[in-house]
Amino acid sequence: MKFGSDSFSHEQHCTSGHSSAATIASVEAAMSADPDLDNSAITIKMLGPVMLLEGYINNYAERERATSIAALIVGPENVQDRMLGRIIEH
Repeated sequence: MKFGSDSFSHEQHCTSGHSSAATIASVEAAMSADPDLDNSAITIKMLGPVMLLEGYINNYAERERATSIAALIVGPENVQDRMLGRIIEH
């Protein structure tokens, strides 16, 4: 799968020299530290320089928090949101 005009891995694209696993771990740690975000059902994957956020969120605010945190680490142009909202019945 290609995004954009190249198919470089994250390690080739990232100027900081860290691995995809380190980038994912950084985002997971930042999400876990946020008291307003339940990231237990969010999966993070890297496809080259692009971070995919998949899984389930409970509301729009959680979507915004998760994508904002990822964007702070990999840049907003490198975040793809594939999260789905859960239907919460009361």
